[in-house]
Amino acid sequence: MPKRPPPPIDRQPVDEQPMLGPRPLAAHKGRGAVSNMQGRYEVNGREEFDDGWERDEDGPTVFRTVVTDEHAKTILSRNASPDIPFKVSLNPYRGCEHGCIYCFARPTHSYLGLSPGLDFETRLFAKVNAAELLRRELAKPGYVPEHIALGVNTDAYQPCERELRLTRQVLEVLSECQHPVGLITKSALIERDIDLIAPMAARGQACAAITLTTLDPQIARTLEPRAAAPARRLRAIRTLTEAGIPVSVSVAPIIPFVTEPEIEKILEAARDAGAVGAHYVVLRLPNEVNPLFQEWLQAHFPDRAQRVMNRVRDLRGGKDYDSDFGKRMHGEGIWADLIRQRFTKAVERLGMGEFRGRFGRLDGSQFRKPLVVPAALRKQNANGAGQLDLF
Repeated sequence: MPKRPPPPIDRQPVDEQPMLGPRPLAAHKGRGAVSNMQGRYEVNGREEFDDGWERDEDGPTVFRTVVTDEHAKTILSRNASPDIPFKVSLNPYRGCEHGCIYCFARPTHSYLGLSPGLDFETRLFAKVNAAELLRRELAKPGYVPEHIALGVNTDAYQPCERELRLTRQVLEVLSECQHPVGLITKSALIERDIDLIAPMAARGQACAAITLTTLDPQIARTLEPRAAAPARRLRAIRTLTEAGIPVSVSVAPIIPFVTEPEIEKILEAARDAGAVGAHYVVLRLPNEVNPLFQEWLQAHFPDRAQRVMNRVRDLRGGKDYDSDFGKRMHGEGIWADLIRQRFTKAVERLGMGEFRGRFGRLDGSQFRKPLVVPAALRKQNANGAGQLDLF
């Protein structure tokens, strides 16, 4: 008796089979990070896993921005790095909605128990007492003015500044005290404060730097999703320059095979808009920035991801990152030297000066203490711990 054939196996169509395993990388509209990877200080490890139960039938996930008020204890940060042209900086915010995937400040969210990924650009903290703390610092007996870099760790003109106006409050204190300040941003919102910055610039107490990473709006939309478009930043350079404010362009970071081919075009466009100086930084991948950036590469440039990382390692002595002073900003080796030569020759050809020198020439000799002293400091002086100025 012939054997019966086995019953057919009930197979699902290939496109209906559940995909089990790590969740595939996917970009989120308006956000730079692809994932919300955990910070390096979290005790319990976790990993996203697609078990087939969750589907995007209701549409893509929306990551809304939440801003929390923070009453900071201090407001001025000091550093001794030979790689940067300032020793004192002020940041009114933690986290940044601009969502730049390359931001070196992303790992700082780990200190808060939050993710350097999507949390960094959606869960923000506003130092609502920034201006009061600054006034208290400037009123201290024996305070010696050094130019303050405003908006270094995170952008002082990110979107929430429109309503909170913390950066403007800080500028009002600095203007009142005739204190030197340098601003760096990739937002056109800086134009709002020209009424404060321009008179300070006329006294040699203020300058600005606009970060311009690419001229390609499509790359900018994924690289820096909520920052001003490249054309808008060029217009901001023109507006500030026409107001008498010296402006430099920060070509940072230079990303091999992504923004690196545009070095000369970026400098030329910035010069035509009125920029008088320029500086650059090659891509830095400290701590959690490294895996976040590689996820971004796989999501947006899978065809060249490996090539980009190979060149990054060429710039870093075979490593993904080298934090040594003198190397971390510009890299080392033949490719680093090639970028340096291209940048230097373009700056010389275009007649643009040095960004570092502009900070050094800010005038702090006209500094005067705040007219209004915080109550806490008045109490301190009443107890004999200090003395107020008579005039």
